[in-house]
Amino acid sequence: MDTKMNWADLPILLAVVEAGSLSGAARNMRVSQPTVSRRIQALEEQMGGALLRKTSSGLAPTAIGIKVLEHVRKMDHEAHAITRSTAAQDHGLHGSVTISATQGLGDMWLPIALRSFHEANPEIQLIVDVNVEQANLARREADIALRWRGPGTQNSLIGRKVISVGFGLYAANSYLDKVAPPKTLEDLGTHAAIAMRFGEDSPFWPISLSEISTPPERTAFYSNNYLTHNAAITAGYGIGKLAHIHASNLHGIERVLPDHETVQDLWIVTHDDLSRTRRIRLVFDYLIKALTDDHQYFRSGGGAPWPSFQ
Repeated sequence: MDTKMNWADLPILLAVVEAGSLSGAARNMRVSQPTVSRRIQALEEQMGGALLRKTSSGLAPTAIGIKVLEHVRKMDHEAHAITRSTAAQDHGLHGSVTISATQGLGDMWLPIALRSFHEANPEIQLIVDVNVEQANLARREADIALRWRGPGTQNSLIGRKVISVGFGLYAANSYLDKVAPPKTLEDLGTHAAIAMRFGEDSPFWPISLSEISTPPERTAFYSNNYLTHNAAITAGYGIGKLAHIHASNLHGIERVLPDHETVQDLWIVTHDDLSRTRRIRLVFDYLIKALTDDHQYFRSGGGAPWPSFQ
């Protein structure tokens, strides 16, 4: 085994195992796939054996790879701990703060909600990462995250449930003019559904139908984008689920089965180390207040308080 270890190749091995593929690791690390492949090959030559094997679900570590990864994960944890510890000593009100959020929050609410914060703190650069995947706060993929249902399972997180968001079933008037509106959940069996998923724990109908004995007759339209999903509802493809706050600002739709509602909790999360950074804590506390102020709109709709929604 070559004793001249290229330490920079070790994080690439971890990225491949976590992504399950060379292409996934390349995307996550923002390098080319040939670069990832070449550096894995070089690492295997240094280790004197294969570190990865093909499985039905993607690439997985070999027995040697598992042993190497035990040390790589410790190195990764310590390296990011150093970064967070350094950030905790930064008490200035300048620099960047990255906020991770899903569609509907990151692209529609945050830009408006953060405007007054920006005016009061122009030296703080606000970065909004709209992503279906949960950002790893320990690795500083984001400084703050807005998450559905819970804070996540990473260690040393500070999380707070801030608001509850109401969702209901909606359809376009053009669709309901052609079919009899459902009067019970069982009536949904004769209707077309507009489905959506952006993540493993999607709150959107009809992905989870545990409360409905008769599922929709068919799925007429499926997407992984919130704005596309909304447009499909207004276009009249069938019945879909919307947050009340967004439904109240779409034209030509109405709520069906108004007694049927789903409520999702929204959490704000940061890492304990990062919460000691003054600018991050300032944004964290500001978002708690902004969400609390808008809680009633998120819960029941009735018209959004933000100019861009009008």
